[in-house]
Amino acid sequence: MKWEGNRQSDNIEDRRGSTGGFGIGGRGIGIGTVIVALVGGLMFGIDPFTMLSIISGGGGTVQEQGSAPAPPPDDRRAAFVSTVLADTEDVWTGVLRRNGGTYTVPKLVLFRGAVLTSCGQGSAAMGPFYCPEDQRIYIDLDFFDTMANRLGATGDFAQAYVIAHEVGHHVQNLLGISAEINRAQGRMSRTQANALSVRIELQADCFAGVWTRHSQKSKGWLEQGDIEEALNAAAQIGDDALQQKTEGVIVPESFTHGTSEQRVRWFTRGLQAGNITQCDTLGTRQL
Repeated sequence: MKWEGNRQSDNIEDRRGSTGGFGIGGRGIGIGTVIVALVGGLMFGIDPFTMLSIISGGGGTVQEQGSAPAPPPDDRRAAFVSTVLADTEDVWTGVLRRNGGTYTVPKLVLFRGAVLTSCGQGSAAMGPFYCPEDQRIYIDLDFFDTMANRLGATGDFAQAYVIAHEVGHHVQNLLGISAEINRAQGRMSRTQANALSVRIELQADCFAGVWTRHSQKSKGWLEQGDIEEALNAAAQIGDDALQQKTEGVIVPESFTHGTSEQRVRWFTRGLQAGNITQCDTLGTRQL
């Protein structure tokens, strides 16, 4: 992916401070523990941060909200994230305008370990996430190391796919989809709510595919193998793949993001169509 030299977004907040990673009770946490906490939280309906605290036997240090500086100019990984975010701003401004809407850009927050958001306490164990209450995307950049070293999802465009997926949730929020789903889930059983969550996550994957098509059309910055990196990332972070890899047991009723096959298929659908009307995961019977 030929990303260097392109516009970077001004909507990055660096809350990483001077510490280097996540600590519970004064001890460092390994990537393997983070993955176990993430999957355990998904399977048993427990906040992954709570799972991480239980596993590690302590409490956590949380970074508070507030004004934060931009990342340092020599931070290459932050520059990459900023460049991808800038392109999502350009693409979605045009896409929503053509569909009669207006795009309000989100903020993207870089943090380490744990962070306070308007949606509550967030942690690295949750992976990147979007908070509709403050319209911010939260990313601990160590997750990219987890993707490459533990999940087998390598490459810069695999990382771009993750960012685009979270921006997809922001688009859902702007379109009023998120609020509607949250209301519906409040009236459902956990299993039903999980099933609806799968549909929301697959739509975000489809939106990431829409962004990819328009981004490549306008910039031509993708190289051979980049699309395959995104498809592989989607496959590696499917609920079934994560559960099989970490627990050796697949529990479909606990799925919240979709299977590997579903995630690949909906990203591909958005990529091929380039149209958000083709991302109606809520209305289709067959995911």
